[in-house]
Amino acid sequence: MKIFAATLITETNTFAVVPTGRTDYETYGIHLNDASIKDPAGVGAMHAELKRMAAADGHEVIESLCAFAQPAGRTLRAVYEEFRERILADLKQAMPIDAVQLYLHGAMVAEGYDDCEGDLIECVRQITGPSIHIGVELDLHCHYTEKMQSNADAIICYKEYPHTDILDRERELYRIMLDHVAKKISPVTAMYDTRMVAKWATTSEPMQSFVARMKSFEGKDGILSVSFGHGFPAGDVADSGARFWVIADGDVEKAAKLAAQLGQEIWDQRETDSQTSPLSEVLKQANQSKATPVVLADTGDNPGGGAMSDATFVLRALLDVGISNAVLGYFWDLGAIQLCKSAGIGATLNLRIGGKCGPMSGDPVDLKVTVRAIRENQFEQGLGMRMPLGTVVWVQSDDGLDLVLNSIRGQVFSPETFKSLGIDVLKKQLIVVKSNQHFHQGFAPIAGEIIYLMTPGTTDRNMAAIPYKIRSLNYWPRVENPFAD
Repeated sequence: MKIFAATLITETNTFAVVPTGRTDYETYGIHLNDASIKDPAGVGAMHAELKRMAAADGHEVIESLCAFAQPAGRTLRAVYEEFRERILADLKQAMPIDAVQLYLHGAMVAEGYDDCEGDLIECVRQITGPSIHIGVELDLHCHYTEKMQSNADAIICYKEYPHTDILDRERELYRIMLDHVAKKISPVTAMYDTRMVAKWATTSEPMQSFVARMKSFEGKDGILSVSFGHGFPAGDVADSGARFWVIADGDVEKAAKLAAQLGQEIWDQRETDSQTSPLSEVLKQANQSKATPVVLADTGDNPGGGAMSDATFVLRALLDVGISNAVLGYFWDLGAIQLCKSAGIGATLNLRIGGKCGPMSGDPVDLKVTVRAIRENQFEQGLGMRMPLGTVVWVQSDDGLDLVLNSIRGQVFSPETFKSLGIDVLKKQLIVVKSNQHFHQGFAPIAGEIIYLMTPGTTDRNMAAIPYKIRSLNYWPRVENPFAD
């Protein structure tokens, strides 16, 4: 069997202040036909796993483009079209083939294309014709569209948030592909729109048990796969929102019934974020907690959702209430990093930090700091791959507040970068991470308590107030019952 594979992944925050350009993809490496060899521990991890599985079964994999960019605004039209045309040209050259495996995000938006994944899958189908299997793996923060579904044979998304199951879902998709090509199954898909815009963490109840329940249906009574696409709230496109889809073996009515059943179950357990106290009060309470260290997620400035990672709202609040036994990271601040590098380790200087990229970044904060450490070419392990952070700098204010800056915008996944700089996180009362949920796996083992801060920013968790212009406003929690006539 001959399998064609390509990866094109970015998550588009249509409210972000900067577009996503070619340089943003180059930061992580744009690999042409060799990602499994050049970067098997990074963005090429899925290609490497596919080749491993295929080799074990005696099959051949033809690699095409592999490109990834950190979430930001819309991808430039010329960049998306360049990547799409590269994939399509490679596909034409690879023909004849037996199957296509595409590793996409599902919430990529480009100038002129609100559904990049649907567009790409449709273009691939036009080349392969109806008889070739097309399988697609998506992030669970995807926009699931009719164009995607009608042009692919099998689409599945990650089940876990944080995304600890990316390779597990790839193996699931691979098995469906093998069985379909061998004519053992006839996959059909049905989708159910929950009409909800929300965030669900699968590290706690009731979602932990709900994911287990989704899995319990798979492999029984003709159900091949169950996916819950949480949607990406910061994507203002027509098809955003939480949706279930079920792949069944030849029985679309059975798939539709289960998708609707699970959709009703998630509706019945809906709840809203309840934190209403001012940020300063939450910080004071966390500072008095006996369960240390307390990990605070700065959810409004999550670079993993397209925020600029230079917001100063939490930093300013800490200073205002006089809390100093804390570490904050990562601040994406190229100018501050350059000044620290010029000054050198041990130098004391007046440094203006953050607040540079727009209104959702807050105001810059001026601090007198000492440069404690500088590390070049830093990487961090996250989502099953090595993620670059670039130059990382640790600065400490006069009263002992620790800040970590990075030159490649990216969220915090684990305590390891803090530790590598020399920061003893276990002695900190508060650890503030610019992340929404992907920090959880790395920090949960050391955290006495984890608090999700309702901070202002580009990835604000107030779902009822998102200023959509394209997406229908008939959704919960903006509307109490979006199913009412």
